[in-house]
Amino acid sequence: MTTAGVGRAGGRGVQGHPSADHLRLLTKVAKLYHEQGVRQPQIAAQLHISQPRVSRLLKQAVVAGIVRTVVIPPSGVHTELEDAIEQRYGLREVIVVDASGEDDAHIIPALGAAAAVYLETTLTGGDRIGISSWSSTLLATVESMTPRQTRVAEEVVQILGGVGNPEAQARAARLVGRLADLTGAAPVQLPVPGLVGSPSAKRTLMKDGVVSEVMEAWSRLTLLLVGIGSLEPSPLLKQSGNAMSAEDQKLLRDQGAVGDICLRFFDENGKPVRSELDQRVLGLSAARLRDDDLRSVGVAGGMRKYAAIRAGLLGGWVDVLITDRTVAERLAADS
Repeated sequence: MTTAGVGRAGGRGVQGHPSADHLRLLTKVAKLYHEQGVRQPQIAAQLHISQPRVSRLLKQAVVAGIVRTVVIPPSGVHTELEDAIEQRYGLREVIVVDASGEDDAHIIPALGAAAAVYLETTLTGGDRIGISSWSSTLLATVESMTPRQTRVAEEVVQILGGVGNPEAQARAARLVGRLADLTGAAPVQLPVPGLVGSPSAKRTLMKDGVVSEVMEAWSRLTLLLVGIGSLEPSPLLKQSGNAMSAEDQKLLRDQGAVGDICLRFFDENGKPVRSELDQRVLGLSAARLRDDDLRSVGVAGGMRKYAAIRAGLLGGWVDVLITDRTVAERLAADS
């Protein structure tokens, strides 16, 4: 709080403006209350006025501009940057973590910790969470969460089959199970590959009773938790056996793809890239990923992913973004 001015009991001055005496009283009361921490009953006794009048004077001091509220963000908090990105891209919320650079080993744990806090704050019960099957940031998010004493979600549903080798697909199932344990939700797992060899193979798998039940659960989702991928697979996905061939990557690159969410690729403006690959993905559709009825939380950072993150925002693929400071500064500066 800052205070300024002069005043004592008095009325209006010339042309309805407060008199100098009244301004001095407003300032005296404001200083006692905001700067010296004197409580209203003590102010009333000290100045020989009623407590209700003290309350009115404090309100008048705000209206007169004598008391002004100043918010000073502490070090490591980037609210102005967050506000700028929210307005620039029409997002519901942006969370900027105080991490920067190209080192995933430093950025990913910070993103995961911030995403964990976001979920622990906003999950209050009733949500049905869809989670991507493979993302280093989502793994870090779940690892950072603490178990809740009460149930804060109804279901945790896998929205993309496992990507990579069988071991990677098993880890995707454990990711779903762990988030369900932490939130008290029922896990709904998709025990199939995220990318199959042909459209006919996909059609065959979709006829399976377990798969059809998972797909039905997709219609009930209220919240999505997703990573944002660049066209070049992440180091973690490479180690786990990247399911996408060099031929598929070249095809997507030739069609202008810069990134993806759940293997649904988009160009630099966020528009979906239609390809034969779409017919081989067992996961949530691009239309459902962009559904306005869903709260979609994207957790991604590092300048390697900048083009993909920006495109995802432009295309309306997420409405909550959790990212690092370097990416955020670039997003806010981009026209």
